[in-house]
Amino acid sequence: MNPDVFHQLQEMQRRAQEMQASLLAMEVEGVSGGGMVRAVLNGLGELKSISIDPSLMHPNEHKIVEDLVVAACNDGKAKLDAKRAQDTQFFSEILKGLGMGGG
Repeated sequence: MNPDVFHQLQEMQRRAQEMQASLLAMEVEGVSGGGMVRAVLNGLGELKSISIDPSLMHPNEHKIVEDLVVAACNDGKAKLDAKRAQDTQFFSEILKGLGMGGG
């Protein structure tokens, strides 16, 4: 095996390990209702916390709060997907550079 390719593969493996650790530590915050509802998700898409502005906690507005929670979670998931797409693009470029990717 070409030593340059071997070093590139080692670098790619190191980067993959860093990305895995980063994914576990990553947090994204989704917001809705102008910031009145905030949902924090980790890099695996798991909901870690939710914050609801106390002004929304009226008995007759529970449906609005439920809708805002769903919107905040979806916003967080969209942000997480965007970060994952950036990481996928990085690996695609490395593979293309090694002559292993499509395109």
